[in-house]
Amino acid sequence: MARYRDAVCRLCRREGAKLFLKGNRCYKPSCPIEKRGTYPPGQHGKDSKRGKLTGYGEQLREKQKVKRIYGMLEGQFRSYFEKASRQRGIVGENLLVLLEKRLDNVVYRIGFATSRAQARQLVNHGHVRVNGKKVDIPSFQVKVGDIISIKDESAKNPHILHAFETAVGRGRPNWIEVENKTILSGRVVSLPRREDITQSISEQMIIELYSK
Repeated sequence: MARYRDAVCRLCRREGAKLFLKGNRCYKPSCPIEKRGTYPPGQHGKDSKRGKLTGYGEQLREKQKVKRIYGMLEGQFRSYFEKASRQRGIVGENLLVLLEKRLDNVVYRIGFATSRAQARQLVNHGHVRVNGKKVDIPSFQVKVGDIISIKDESAKNPHILHAFETAVGRGRPNWIEVENKTILSGRVVSLPRREDITQSISEQMIIELYSK
């Protein structure tokens, strides 16, 4: 996947909302959203006409926001939408559930990482186990009953330990249960539900955009 190498806090300001891309800094007063407000970055940010977006513009911005939250490119995001469209139920909710069930997201949700980008690195570098077996594919879809853990050699990594110790402050969803604090593991006890996603997302706008 292509990497965004600029300051990720600019993305939050571009979307006018906290996307929680910078780990613990997002929860501190030093967060640029807290210090500078939600106007776009750049010298003309305060003069932005963002508030006048209508129709297609609003739908596009909502799609971009969700793509940035979960850290993916257009092709991959579109494939999730198409898969959600083929499933029973409400397409928008199906889409968000598929995104939440990604392994990198689950690693972040359990608290092994302070951001999804950091969680993706852990998965890519082989630090994560699913039911005791190494899985290095960030898009791997977890199932109910799966146990997600950190390999023994990485369990004392200070970055992972710090993330795990501060995870309570960031909050864990009800569909994930900490399995063992000693060996750093968590269990998927149920499928994620729409109400478990607390960030402000209007999935209906994304559906309308792709349905044109």
